[in-house]
Amino acid sequence: MSTMPPQFPLEIRSALRRASSTVYFHRSISTVTPPSFRHRTTLFRPRAFSSSSVKLPTKPSLCTADELHYVSVPNSDWRLALWRYLPPPQAPTRNHPLLLLSGVGTNAIGYDLSPGCSFARHMSGQGFETWILEVRGAGLSTRVSDLKDVEESAHELSNRIESTAKAAAGKESCSDENQATDIVDSSAPASDVSVVGEASAWDESQLVARLTSTFMRLSERLSGFLSEGQSVFMSAKLFDKIAMLVDDTQLYERFNEIRSKLLSLIELRQNSGLVNQIRDLAQRLVNLFDDGQRSVSPPLIDLQERLTATIEDFQKQLDLIVKYDWDFDHYLEEDVPAAIEYVRAQSKPKDGKLFAIGHSMGGILLYAMLSRCAFEGREPSVAAVATLASSVDYTTSDSALKLLIPLANPAEALSVPVVPLGALLAAAFPLSTRPPYVLSWLNDLISSTDMMHPEMLEKLVLNNFCTIPAKLLIQLTTAFREGGLRDRSGKFYYKDHLPRTSVPVLALAGDRDLICPPAAVEDTVKLFPENLVTYKLLGEPDGPHYAHYDLVGGRLAVEQVYPCITEFLSHHDSA
Repeated sequence: MSTMPPQFPLEIRSALRRASSTVYFHRSISTVTPPSFRHRTTLFRPRAFSSSSVKLPTKPSLCTADELHYVSVPNSDWRLALWRYLPPPQAPTRNHPLLLLSGVGTNAIGYDLSPGCSFARHMSGQGFETWILEVRGAGLSTRVSDLKDVEESAHELSNRIESTAKAAAGKESCSDENQATDIVDSSAPASDVSVVGEASAWDESQLVARLTSTFMRLSERLSGFLSEGQSVFMSAKLFDKIAMLVDDTQLYERFNEIRSKLLSLIELRQNSGLVNQIRDLAQRLVNLFDDGQRSVSPPLIDLQERLTATIEDFQKQLDLIVKYDWDFDHYLEEDVPAAIEYVRAQSKPKDGKLFAIGHSMGGILLYAMLSRCAFEGREPSVAAVATLASSVDYTTSDSALKLLIPLANPAEALSVPVVPLGALLAAAFPLSTRPPYVLSWLNDLISSTDMMHPEMLEKLVLNNFCTIPAKLLIQLTTAFREGGLRDRSGKFYYKDHLPRTSVPVLALAGDRDLICPPAAVEDTVKLFPENLVTYKLLGEPDGPHYAHYDLVGGRLAVEQVYPCITEFLSHHDSA
């Protein structure tokens, strides 16, 4: 087994910074402004099933399930994709449907790589009506304001994901609109994404308007997404970039005066007379650059163009912060409950409960749900739970994900608001699978040697991963701190209430899992009452070995993993 090079954190950090400056709306999602980020500490309650949901009459080619459904998330424009697998007539009758939850930054494909490598299809073959949830930002989930637009969006997303994967595999050229980098959402309203025209002359009025818009966004629109300290940080960051254009010139003193006044106004937030004052200062800033172009000796070459480029890049970063404004608790409090209620309404189990299986973050979501129910004294809506490579406390384990912790502090999150995991892995895949194999260590994070068919590994890497909000990573990295995973307020520790759960749990771990090592899984297992938890470590000293994805899509999973899960669920499938 190869080991990770010591320069791994620096390599990843550098790649993310490059990617964040070019990856712009990696997925094609509508630009309806999402609800403001709510800093609440109240615990979630199941919401009533929303009637504004739909089953698509025609599935896009990417979806290999029997049906594709969409469920609306209350108080948002997100429509979550639910892949449905129906049991064949000869399958045994089961009392509970099964909901599958995927890992962070992944879609449904990991559960259904091919007809011969499909955990979802296997479980439906065992009689369980099986559903895969794609949370917001993943796979075919989309953000549209009208349900009639869902089908068109689903087919567009499907085509884009497939085209990008084929291009990454070198099977066909990828058109500009399907590139995983440097994408601008063409459906965006002008107020969201404004583009400076390619005029040869210096367009003073246009730049004044653009500067005013940017400063107003920092003062008003982003107030729901950034804390006061974060807004100040972003404002200062923009001015630092502009300052670099006039540094060491006679303009610098004038610039500092304008900067000081603008920062003061931005901190006021939503003052009725703010826009006129900001517009006046933006005009002064443009005039300063105009003077620099004409009168400074030596003249500052291309100063206006560089200012325009600086503003464009900064606006893109602000757009990313708004677009990818969700964390773990959004999944827990909104996405998963909406999916559970929908599946219950469709499948109608007699006791109103489901089975649920989660891989990686999917399992963490299930643990967190059980913790919340136990804390509130509420009956969970699941009859039994199975987790694959999941834990709520990584403090004692040597997880490879610890290397990403420096990227998840608030300042870094504002500098790198998203982690384009899909684009990064697609770019790295040829270097990990072809000579001279300089990134072969990446494969060990996904699958142990010879445990996945090469074509399945390629499909997994090129099709399964999505873009991850830094805000989500910030919350997930609390699992590496004392006390384990916390809610967004930092006051609720999910591990604290697991000992009081009443739900049977099966926890599986892989012996060569570098992302969620067995020690991490065991630390969470120890929290449950002994009579309710079953723990199994997959892998043998002399092989075979199981890495993070081998529990779902490895060659031997159908023989060694799936039967364990089926037996466990069957045991708890009483009506």
